[in-house]
Amino acid sequence: MQHPSWPRQSFNFALFFLAYYGYVGAFSPYASLYFAGKGMTAAQIGVLMSLMQVMRIFGPNLWGWVADRHQQRVTVLRLTGVAAIATFAGMFVGNGFMQFFAVMIAVNLFTSAQGPLSEALMLSEMRGDLTHYGRLRLWGSVGFITTVTCAGPVLDRYGIHLMPVMAIALLALVLIASLRMQESPHGLAHKDAPSVLALLKQREVIAFFTSTFMMVAAHASLYVFYSLYLAQIGYSNTVIGLMWSLGVLVEIAFFFFQAPLFRRFGVRKLMLASLLIAVVRFLMIGFGAQSLILLLLAQFMHAATFGMHHSASVATLQRWFSGPLQARGQALYTSISYGLGGTLGGLILGVFWDRFGSQTVYLMAATFALAGAAAAALSYRWQSHPHEERK
Repeated sequence: MQHPSWPRQSFNFALFFLAYYGYVGAFSPYASLYFAGKGMTAAQIGVLMSLMQVMRIFGPNLWGWVADRHQQRVTVLRLTGVAAIATFAGMFVGNGFMQFFAVMIAVNLFTSAQGPLSEALMLSEMRGDLTHYGRLRLWGSVGFITTVTCAGPVLDRYGIHLMPVMAIALLALVLIASLRMQESPHGLAHKDAPSVLALLKQREVIAFFTSTFMMVAAHASLYVFYSLYLAQIGYSNTVIGLMWSLGVLVEIAFFFFQAPLFRRFGVRKLMLASLLIAVVRFLMIGFGAQSLILLLLAQFMHAATFGMHHSASVATLQRWFSGPLQARGQALYTSISYGLGGTLGGLILGVFWDRFGSQTVYLMAATFALAGAAAAALSYRWQSHPHEERK
């Protein structure tokens, strides 16, 4: 069987993902330490770091609308790349809380456009065939784990003040990658595209976004509380770091080998499997993390709960948001799932941590994932029977 050839801009996409997620790996884990070094209190740091999630609620939709409206995705990607560098420069001169607050709003407003727009460009060029999607998207994971691994020792030796230098250098590489890109074909003419509002009223679309919202809300138990939870149990920082690295490594492996799995099992089965595996994973972490073997097994499941789920979500989105709606579809996915889901999930699970203890965080995460599986099952059922009578 002859497989489709690689997209002609494969190198550009790989370079972009490497640089963009490399920036995330250089900035996100170490920004709080930088702010602390600038005299910010714990409460102020919490507010500043929360802006990364909050701006993902609004930014992607704004830039996705602009890009699709004018059919100039590459232009928007380049302009936001320039603006991100210009506003990030404020990190070098900021000293007070309000200065950093303004910088974080501006930087994250512009960087929030870059993930969805780059994926929209790549998906448009692939024209619905996701055979090579995983092997291009994995370069984002490579960029993240490389910078996280390398930045720590460098910052330990030379000082946290170098963090903005590393981050802005990677933003410059993001801009270089975007300057190499060319506009991809959009498929349907803009006038033939359905209304985004009309799509969002369809029950199968509502159920799909409900499912992704619940899944990312569940993963807030990892992104916000995982390191703290393992430290509470008694694991060393070395073990905690190794667990995070293992999660990214299995994610990379899944992206590399995902094409045969999707051809054999299909999107629906893999989506539902990822959600049900998440239920098991969070229960294992919550009630079995004292066993290193169970903790390792749970971390191997990251290949399914992130890698498989993300790819299945992107593939499902193509049913409704392709062609001239590509950027807005990716933007909605980012905003609803990672923006709203990540933010509200973290807040809700934080309340459970404080009131009922750390284990209940992972019990609730498993509950969220189970609710996500139910919503996904409904979405795929309604997609298969779009005209059945609604009761």
